[in-house]
Amino acid sequence: MSKKSVVVMPDTQRILEKMGEQIKLARLRRNLATELVAERAGISRATLWAVEKGSPTVAIGAYAATLHALGGMDRDLELVAKDDVFGRKLQDLNLPSRRRAKRSR
Repeated sequence: MSKKSVVVMPDTQRILEKMGEQIKLARLRRNLATELVAERAGISRATLWAVEKGSPTVAIGAYAATLHALGGMDRDLELVAKDDVFGRKLQDLNLPSRRRAKRSR
């Protein structure tokens, strides 16, 4: 089976690589072996290595499972896109303007 080619923007690739590095550092700080974290996360060691490299071809579920295996760090995923400032501005532009109700005579 061939790997899918995923096109990511350079800034996004840097973010993924940094996130992978931070996941690896979290594992090392806890003095956990790759085999143990992979087993706890329900993924292979190869997938864990890909997560720690920030590979864009790894499913987000593998990232979440790895974070959970490191002690519940997956709760931080709730912060992703929590405050969508740009989206709110677009939404506000489409809101109808307030109009006074007509008086009944």
